[in-house]
Amino acid sequence: MQTLQAMHITELSSGQNGTPPTARKGQDGHNTRSLPRHFKLSAHSPGAALGYYDSIKDKLLVTKSISLLCQQPYLYAAKTFLTNLYKCVPRHPGPGLSLESYVYNLLYNIPVPLPGKSLKFFVPNDEPAKLPLELVIHQPSSLLELPMLDYPLKDVFTWLGADYLIQLFTCVLLENQVLLRSADFHKLMVVSECITALLFPFSWQHVYVPILPASLHHFLDAPVPFIMGLHAQSEGGVLKIASEANLCYVDIDKQSSQFPEELPVFPHKVQFIAEIRALLNKYKVPHSGKTDNMVINYYNGDIMTSSLTLPGSGFHLPRRKHSLHDVLDWDRPEPEPQSDNLQRIVDIVKRSVNVDDIDPVEDTTEKILTPQEEYRETLDFNSAVREIFLNRFVQMFSSYEHFVIQPSQDKDEWINNRDSMHVFDKATFLSDQPTQHLPFLSRFLETQMFASLVDSKVMSTWSELDCNIKVFDQRISALKKKVGESIIRSMRYEPCTNIADTQQILEQRLTNVDFETNPPTEILPHRAAYFRSFPLLDNVALNKEPAQSSRRGQTQWKYKMKSMDTNGKPVTPQESQSPRPQTKLSADMSPALIAQANWTFVEKLLKDCKSKTKRMLVEKMGSEAVALGHGGESLSDVEENTLVASLCDLLERVWSHGLQNKQGKSALWSHLTMYQESEECNDTTKSIDANFLSPDLSNLQLETDVSPTRGTDKHKSPGERKTVGPEHLRPLPDSLIFDIRNVQAMTDIKTHIGYARAWVRLALEKKLLSRHLKTLLSDSALLRSQYKRSAFLRCEEEKEQFLYHLLTLNAVDYFCFTNNYPTTKLPYRVVIFPSRKASAATTSANSWIAISGTLCETNPVPIPKGALEFLFHHKNLGVLSTLRIGHDNTGLSPKWMVEHVVVRNEVTGHTFKFPCGRWLGRGIDDGSTERLLVGALVPRSIDSEELVESCSTPPRCRSPSIPRRPILSQVELQHMLGEAVNAIVKYHYRRECQDGSLTALLCGEGGLVPSLEQIFLFGFKNQRIFGRNFYVWDYFLRVKENFEISLLEEMDEYSQRLNRDRRVYTQSSQRFTILRCYCHLIDQINMFSQTLGKDGKFQLFICLAVREQLLHPMLRPMSDARSTADMYEENSFLRNPTLLTFLIHILEPLSEFHIVLEKSLTHGISSIC
Repeated sequence: MQTLQAMHITELSSGQNGTPPTARKGQDGHNTRSLPRHFKLSAHSPGAALGYYDSIKDKLLVTKSISLLCQQPYLYAAKTFLTNLYKCVPRHPGPGLSLESYVYNLLYNIPVPLPGKSLKFFVPNDEPAKLPLELVIHQPSSLLELPMLDYPLKDVFTWLGADYLIQLFTCVLLENQVLLRSADFHKLMVVSECITALLFPFSWQHVYVPILPASLHHFLDAPVPFIMGLHAQSEGGVLKIASEANLCYVDIDKQSSQFPEELPVFPHKVQFIAEIRALLNKYKVPHSGKTDNMVINYYNGDIMTSSLTLPGSGFHLPRRKHSLHDVLDWDRPEPEPQSDNLQRIVDIVKRSVNVDDIDPVEDTTEKILTPQEEYRETLDFNSAVREIFLNRFVQMFSSYEHFVIQPSQDKDEWINNRDSMHVFDKATFLSDQPTQHLPFLSRFLETQMFASLVDSKVMSTWSELDCNIKVFDQRISALKKKVGESIIRSMRYEPCTNIADTQQILEQRLTNVDFETNPPTEILPHRAAYFRSFPLLDNVALNKEPAQSSRRGQTQWKYKMKSMDTNGKPVTPQESQSPRPQTKLSADMSPALIAQANWTFVEKLLKDCKSKTKRMLVEKMGSEAVALGHGGESLSDVEENTLVASLCDLLERVWSHGLQNKQGKSALWSHLTMYQESEECNDTTKSIDANFLSPDLSNLQLETDVSPTRGTDKHKSPGERKTVGPEHLRPLPDSLIFDIRNVQAMTDIKTHIGYARAWVRLALEKKLLSRHLKTLLSDSALLRSQYKRSAFLRCEEEKEQFLYHLLTLNAVDYFCFTNNYPTTKLPYRVVIFPSRKASAATTSANSWIAISGTLCETNPVPIPKGALEFLFHHKNLGVLSTLRIGHDNTGLSPKWMVEHVVVRNEVTGHTFKFPCGRWLGRGIDDGSTERLLVGALVPRSIDSEELVESCSTPPRCRSPSIPRRPILSQVELQHMLGEAVNAIVKYHYRRECQDGSLTALLCGEGGLVPSLEQIFLFGFKNQRIFGRNFYVWDYFLRVKENFEISLLEEMDEYSQRLNRDRRVYTQSSQRFTILRCYCHLIDQINMFSQTLGKDGKFQLFICLAVREQLLHPMLRPMSDARSTADMYEENSFLRNPTLLTFLIHILEPLSEFHIVLEKSLTHGISSIC
């Protein structure tokens, strides 16, 4: 102490030398309000500053503690022993045992009970003269019961409440970063231990520091999942965390919390909380009256609304209203409890939980429980709560064993290749789950704790199964005996039913003690009469181990208890505990150790990046293989969304590592905006090309819906406007700044984290993520100013590998931006390529287009007069599927020949090509003034000039509006139709059908409509008999006339035969239904689709016939019609019995599916049959 004081005086003296006295006086007497408030620890006392420590005459008081190290966390026993040991210090002479006697007895004569057994032993009483106090401890059975938990769960519910606890529990399950804060170290420890105990049968696999020393606060920047406890006074009220994107912050003392955005809802959350609250009420546990807003939104139906930061995620938490610094504001008043919301929760409890099934607890208002009785009630309550939590996992994963992929290799080979192998069929498992649970389950299946459980299950092939999984499997077996072996469980909430059984086992064990130790005896021949303070114990006496010590395992009772073990073999106490990797942290870490720990973080980030990109690549390639007709399960939208969200989390962790000064909640978005500001400052003197400015999405409401290109001049002659050059389809900028501006213009995103995720999704979809990040990191000056030298982003070799792994994602196509922001308004550029002929290049009519996509469709958008290119804005359409183009056939020259139409999303850059190659106008072609075009996504490898050149020539590919091809052979037609039907069948057997793709299968190239058109054109008689311009629709109209005549002529005959033959009536009734539906469908098409030509009406009829399941039943009546014999040869499909049978059989499977058509196909015609 004197040495430290001397060093302090020397430092003060050297610091004040060279400072003028007047200056020192001014500093001493200056206004101290400029200092931070927390620096002023006490009132200024000039006299106190002059006092120094003198070892000769001054006493120095230091803090001491009494600690007890145990093999098992017997919290109540250890606390009772230490507390009473301190109270038993004799302050005056009197009877009683020495302190050494109690300690000696505990060290050598009290063993840890074996699994399934209980033990009674003696500890000091609260006064020296009293007899030793009896305590009973137990060890749960490793095969039947949950591992021991001595920490009181009652306190956790009292401090946090059920709602906050479930939210915290969800964050821990999804392996978010969890930061607990309290001014009481005991609270930090209890909450940490209890929340991890509730994870059973899973176990926390990451950093676990319930009480973080003040000297290790830099570990809060670790880019890994963690559970850490922070003392409320250690940081002075100001706390800076590098990343808040994945942070779950809970202030235990203030009952305030901040949860990550886009946190999915725990399955059956409302009923789960209701069951817990029923138990809390039965045990009269006071708990927080606050109701989580998430529960209230669930009741109101708001749970299904789209998220602002991830609109397609389905389930999410409400937006956080305050930042972490707001939560850390100690002076913020607490909100009032919401009584209406509480009453709503109570109603749910009454409806969903049978409280009679829970054994009532005796009314303890009049009876005062002894400490031992309170401890037993705590164990009972802990057991009941943990059984409820375990029951949730049992219900959710009751069939998990069916999806575990057993290894086909030996143990060493399997371990070496573990990172590249699938051990759980996640796709199939998720396909059986309710849709509303997929956001949570898809993320939980990606966690390390779930992977560890499955790995342990697989490892049981070569070694003994883990005890935790044995208990879990035993509970699942009990459930299956009760409800059956079905893999798919009921969607109803099933409350826990075995609470009474487990509590009965516990009660019997504590009541019927298996072994009782002897009371302590005096070991000191001469003990002191009294002490003024807690003495130093006699270490010589305490180190004399007896011959029959329980620590040596040679006592007679221990052999007796072993023989009573159910397995017939000793089980070590550690087997009943769930293993948790412990991170050893020392407050005295040297710079070398800190550097090594930082390097470990860097290596882990790189490893995570490699594994995530590889997983995304493999899963996406597997999904595309399924789409091409190969085996396997495709990647669902929820799973893909989960993988992309995990990539966003990884990028946030990377950008948060080694950050010097935090600028916002998202470190990545802060870096992007600072780069943007830097570039804009550097480019202020440069001229700006208006064509490269990003569209202002925030002011779309003020703009007109359609704006023609500025370069389009109405005064140009038709010859000058007949083609569109490359300058009219200028390529979009691929710069980083362009994409940042596009994201900033999205008005439905409110947070920095939301902006960062939208930017990542956009860059990933445009296959520019690695390139953009490389550009961002190329600004070395900005990087050095924001990040420490030890940061991941400043490790050159690791950074290059990181960017390389991200570059591999360019091998697959993602629509993670397009599919997940359905409410965002986007600009679409339309370019029309008319015929090169001057007479067909323009139209005097008022033309329009209507576009359909996977998310929505537009109303008719007018095309500016004389414009071949224009821009319009609309809510996100998704992936474009069809385009309708038409006009009103007015003016002097309305006829218009359109070769192609190209539509480009000006934000994502996706370009869709719609081939046409047909006339629009009356009296030409088939007389259609409206065409339906099926689009195809243009690969990014095709540049604008190449696309313009290909669109300037007549289309070669097939679209419903393209002229008929040469007639194919019979075998080719059969093969073509078979492929079309097979594609539709595969589409409906996929796990998730993509909207819009069915239209391409029906009307696109090689689809059902063009195949059937070729079928009906095959075998026509000489067309000179019927005229040059004959269409299949003309044949359908004649068949309708035949059907109408047949219905009238045969009506009387069927009525007469009705009474004679019931069977004939049934057959006739089916035939009449088919004929009537056919005729009615033709009438509806003629009535509602007057703008369509004959080919368009034929296409509409085929699509509606498929929807009404009329396609294959109508073929035989059509073959019997009089017009068929007049218009078809004998070798046609309708007149050849063999070909007709083939046609009916090949189309019959389509009647097994519920066909849902786009509105663009139906023209408003509803289902009629």
